[in-house]
Amino acid sequence: MFRAVHAVPKRPALRVRFPLSSSVCGATIRLLRNQSTRHIFQSTNVLKRHKSTLASSGVASAYVIQPCRPGQYRIPPKSIIIVNKLRTKPVVDAIEALLSYMREKHPDVRVYHEDRTDRPEGTEIWHPGPQAEPIDLIVTLGGDGTILHAASLFKVGAVPPVLSFSMGTLGFLLPFHIDDFGKAIETAFEGKATVLHRMRLNCTFQNKDGHDMKDVMNEVALHRGASPHLNTIDIFVDGQHLTEAVSDGIIVSTPTGSTAYSLSAGGPIVHPSLSALVLTPICPRSLSFRPLVFPSSSSITLRLSERSRAEAGLSMDGQASHVLKPGEAITVQASLYPVPCINRSSIAEPDDNRDGEGAGPGKEDDWVRDINNLLQYNATFRSKALLRHSRT
Repeated sequence: MFRAVHAVPKRPALRVRFPLSSSVCGATIRLLRNQSTRHIFQSTNVLKRHKSTLASSGVASAYVIQPCRPGQYRIPPKSIIIVNKLRTKPVVDAIEALLSYMREKHPDVRVYHEDRTDRPEGTEIWHPGPQAEPIDLIVTLGGDGTILHAASLFKVGAVPPVLSFSMGTLGFLLPFHIDDFGKAIETAFEGKATVLHRMRLNCTFQNKDGHDMKDVMNEVALHRGASPHLNTIDIFVDGQHLTEAVSDGIIVSTPTGSTAYSLSAGGPIVHPSLSALVLTPICPRSLSFRPLVFPSSSSITLRLSERSRAEAGLSMDGQASHVLKPGEAITVQASLYPVPCINRSSIAEPDDNRDGEGAGPGKEDDWVRDINNLLQYNATFRSKALLRHSRT
């Protein structure tokens, strides 16, 4: 079984062991424990918004187990899907090695791939949608964008556990190098992996023709696009008017997305195990418009004001989605279905050589390592070369 790890503010990390072969989807279990003697999963607002979903779920004093689409996540997995970036030679070689390994070690596992012209030989075609074949494990080869694409294949509903491999690029979502795929796959198949549930956003686009719903992993950005004019956007939080923003745009991101577009716009860095919504303005016409962090129980609505001089573009996880006209809006709230990402630290063996640094197996040190290696967090202006030759 996979072990789900959720960190709650002011409390130590919680580990929940769940049988993935049961009648519920382990990847959608949420455990939030409040400060009183009551035990709940979401705030009252979230429970009300998803009342119809929770009505068909099992509700205990400590758990709310959310329903999953047909085909539960089984251990060992019976079906996997390979999601990869464009097939360069290193990617082709890696896929061939992976498929050869699966045929040798796990010949009974069905291996799927998207319906693309470059679909690897020996894989079955998989079509996303309500009638899709059940997937127990996602294996990605590429960068962070490949993982975002993999998550987007499950626009609404639960996402299977994601085992991501880097093809030489660096990224916050890439815990494994492709050279380690054998050990990583075996650990996942044995059910020993620790899973970090990365929150997603549920976005409802509203216009005169109705509404459209989609889950995204990083962020939603409402921006002026090609227009030379600033947008005028009314922001509502839980139905209450927060402010009228005159700016190039507004970003609502997850903690995972806080190190992407939001960070470039001056937003805060938020640990991915937290459940929160990050509101970040893009070049606001105000010195006092600062980023805000809201609890995951909040609902944020961005409405393009009738007084706005131009339409606004809407992008989700970096992909163009809609064009909002004055008076139209998008509502963003926490999704019931996070993305379960397998951590590298859970696969390390106790006797692995760690050079005396970092936390041991099962500890969530991946993020701390990444903000130091990828963002050079709090790095001084003086380079290491200068420090070596310093006289002081």
